[in-house]
Amino acid sequence: MSGGIADATAVIETRALGKVYSPGTEAEVIALHGVEMSIARGEFVAIMGPSGSGKSTLMNLIGCLDTPTSGVYLCDGIDVASLDAEERAILRRDKIGFVFQGFNLLPRMSALENVAMPMGYANVPRDERMLRAQQALDAVGLSGRAGHRPSELSGGQQQRVAIARALINRPPILLADEPTGALDTRTGEEILALFKRLQAEDHTVVLITHDPDVAAHADRTFVMRDGELHVQEAGA
Repeated sequence: MSGGIADATAVIETRALGKVYSPGTEAEVIALHGVEMSIARGEFVAIMGPSGSGKSTLMNLIGCLDTPTSGVYLCDGIDVASLDAEERAILRRDKIGFVFQGFNLLPRMSALENVAMPMGYANVPRDERMLRAQQALDAVGLSGRAGHRPSELSGGQQQRVAIARALINRPPILLADEPTGALDTRTGEEILALFKRLQAEDHTVVLITHDPDVAAHADRTFVMRDGELHVQEAGA
């Protein structure tokens, strides 16, 4: 089933997207089949599905961490299949911010240094890196925690640092994989409210989750099952 009509304003667009692992062998697995999806700039969408449904494969393709076996993926209008590995890495750096359940912060670095780190790969001068990192921490409500290491922060604060880091290169897309999975309910609600605020600032938020209560915060929910996009529901 189609997840949306092709649209020139789409920041994420897939056409008949497919992914096969170990093709032509006894171990062949069809992980994705004919996925059609269109997500406009500034949308907040959720992708749900049980383990093995294909949602993680789809996330990896959307995040330019893998390439499809068939079909087309346009990331902010760019055909990802036309890029080599280095060009994909640059696209990933410039277009997509990642937020994970496990935070993935470096323990020996302060919050400020963790947030600033991705700009080092973009050759941003150190003074500008630190200034922008502080501004990013201010934006997620952590202006007073810049010098703290991850072990000195609560789970919710660590996730806010991770979100600030994901946004530091000002990507149009924020890809969040189970971002509230390690948090208590109240803290999770605060993180979801932060995503809504980022959406209002014209970020496109794609939330991967197995939890329907979390998905209900999104404007639309895509449901993956057996490698296919079966349903598109309205969020609460």
